[in-house]
Amino acid sequence: MHQSGRAGLSGLCQVTDHLYLSNGRAANDSSQLTRWKITCIVNITETKSSRPPPEVEYIHIPISDSPLSPLSDHFDELADKIQQTAARGGRTLVHCNAGVSRSAALCMAYLMKHNDVTLLEAYRWVKACRPLVRPNEGFWKQLIRYETELRGCNSVCMMSSVMGDIPDLYEEEARNMMPL
Repeated sequence: MHQSGRAGLSGLCQVTDHLYLSNGRAANDSSQLTRWKITCIVNITETKSSRPPPEVEYIHIPISDSPLSPLSDHFDELADKIQQTAARGGRTLVHCNAGVSRSAALCMAYLMKHNDVTLLEAYRWVKACRPLVRPNEGFWKQLIRYETELRGCNSVCMMSSVMGDIPDLYEEEARNMMPL
């Protein structure tokens, strides 16, 4: 797992040599884009960025951070785009508003498809780079289906809790949040 280039909660977090994850503010910071040599930006928010640098390829996928949003419709296409950019020696930054749910889920889908890891491994990888990642319930369900499509089995399951459906890897955390 590649974890260098860690950043604070507001900066770009390096997931692999060619994949970065951030929030919207960092993605609009041209000095950070230049510093990390970003050549492609994938914006997964409802609105386009104000003005991406002209030399940077810009992809906008207008999806809200709702469990009902069809993020998985874009898993293959965007994972392949990240891989194609890397093959050309480029670097992709994936961002949403907070860099917590949509963009993290997409990075996990990429890792499953192109780094041949399980969903559980992809989650741990991305969380090690950006500790606040937490895809919403619907994105977890979509990631679980995607892992089953890719691998024929799944490493994460949804379970019922007092907080609603959660991935089983949150079980201990949910238990610790039980009311007294």
